[in-house]
Amino acid sequence: MVRTVDYESRRRAVLASTINRYIETAQPVSSEEIAQEFDLSPATIRNIFADLEASGYLTHPYTSGGRIPTNKGYRYYVDFLISQMEILDEEKERIINEYKKEIHRLEDVLEKTSEIISQITHYAGIVSFLKWQDKLFYKGVSSILEQPEFQNLTKTRLLIKMIEEKWKLLEILNRDFDEKVKIYIGDEIGCPEMDNCSLAVSEFRHKNRPLGRLAVLGPMRMEYQHIIPSLEYISDVLSEILENI
Repeated sequence: MVRTVDYESRRRAVLASTINRYIETAQPVSSEEIAQEFDLSPATIRNIFADLEASGYLTHPYTSGGRIPTNKGYRYYVDFLISQMEILDEEKERIINEYKKEIHRLEDVLEKTSEIISQITHYAGIVSFLKWQDKLFYKGVSSILEQPEFQNLTKTRLLIKMIEEKWKLLEILNRDFDEKVKIYIGDEIGCPEMDNCSLAVSEFRHKNRPLGRLAVLGPMRMEYQHIIPSLEYISDVLSEILENI
């Protein structure tokens, strides 16, 4: 019996696996690593890598090294390859317990929210409030600076300056979008200081009126499968809490 191969499905699976591995390790991914996962020869994987690279989804930083995702690769991964994960029950409980601490002022709630986002995602948590256009709450910038992508001190200084100056970041956060969580990857952010970052943005509301935005700022190599449901959940919890303030 002749076995038929769905080459397109295999290509997508190899791309997803390569990106997952790069997100986890921050190291270029070799054909040998992926070959073991799919029970294929490294030569077959190299051919698939070459095809994915020609299509603009992968690239290689060295002549004979492994592959890493491109902006286009991450975009395809976010739009088509990741499956929606549920936030863990213990993380939900942790979020609820943080909000149960003595917080009465709106400003304290928003500051606490930026802290919760950072704690849950291990990246920078950012909160804006539409009526306070000159105010931005952020925690965890040091977490992203520990990532290998942020070892260039010049670019790091520019990124920190942009966050502290606020206006440009607020402009990005307040763009219109239709999704529950909007993901900007690399140059999609439209800001040279953040071209090696990704930004996940969600909205919180009060009585169906938008009040502000929540965001996660991290490297393009962020854990999208965890970030997206986490930000959704925190947004829903915050919206509920604000009904009682």
